[in-house]
Amino acid sequence: MVQARPISKSVVFIMGPTASGKTRAAIHMAQNHGCELINADAAQVYTQMNIGTAKPSKQELDLAPHRLLDFVDPANPYSAAQFCTDAQAQIEAIHENGKQPVLVGGSMFYFRALEQGLSALPAADPQTRGQIEQQARDLGWPALHQLLCRIDPDLASRIDPNDPQRIQRALEIHQLTGKQPSLVFAQHMSRPMPYRATKIVIAPYARSQLHQRISQRFRQMLEAGLIEEVEALRRRGDLSLDTPAMRTVGYRQVWQFLDNEFDHKQMTERAIAATRQLAKRQLTWLRNQRGLVWFSGTGKLDLDTLDAYFGVENEM
Repeated sequence: MVQARPISKSVVFIMGPTASGKTRAAIHMAQNHGCELINADAAQVYTQMNIGTAKPSKQELDLAPHRLLDFVDPANPYSAAQFCTDAQAQIEAIHENGKQPVLVGGSMFYFRALEQGLSALPAADPQTRGQIEQQARDLGWPALHQLLCRIDPDLASRIDPNDPQRIQRALEIHQLTGKQPSLVFAQHMSRPMPYRATKIVIAPYARSQLHQRISQRFRQMLEAGLIEEVEALRRRGDLSLDTPAMRTVGYRQVWQFLDNEFDHKQMTERAIAATRQLAKRQLTWLRNQRGLVWFSGTGKLDLDTLDAYFGVENEM
């Protein structure tokens, strides 16, 4: 029998780079600590995107159901503001059930938005966005990233040159306000999370081990039918590479492969490289945060350490 130390009005964050073993740790927490899980992965909210998002399997969900998983159509963008509203409602519901809420995922912006609040930013302006998208078609997103570097070097340094969604939003805010986007973000923070957060990071100690996992997992995704999954999404007719859900790492590269932009080998190499870049950005963000407890997530030993950290006693 396992008894967990009660934690009142708090949440647990299980964060980490992609392919680090977060789901495994979260399911362990749910089964051994009286926890209920909330998805905090921006891609896993979407329906019909199962393989490429590494969504928990049916067997895993039978062991530990995840809230906020698989409920948004890929044609409909899902914002961090929507996530914060939905996550806080789920946290309250779990607290009312006398359980411990655990948020698990790799979308660092979701965790930051939930804990610290969101900026009261200008609403999206279709005309401004259209102008920026036209510039991107003419010049390419890396060129617009260079433009952002001149406008707001600090913010640009934290955005990947091939991240169209964030580049577009930053340039849009600049055009609408005439100010550096980073200053707008800093001046209008609001609605921080009203709960204490215990922040856990699951990440292999060796970068090479993470790279190996990323490569192995993407190849397994291909074997499991990722190309067929993307083909089905393309056949819908209402999705494109401009749709936020289709910008997800892996989906973009497979879509381009199906457009004959490169061959299967190049697609695989590009997707693995893009996933490694994502993991690097996630780790960089995590290393700049305070109050995190790191676990390697590589075996039973670390799960035992996780149990000890939460003051759990095992009774035979």
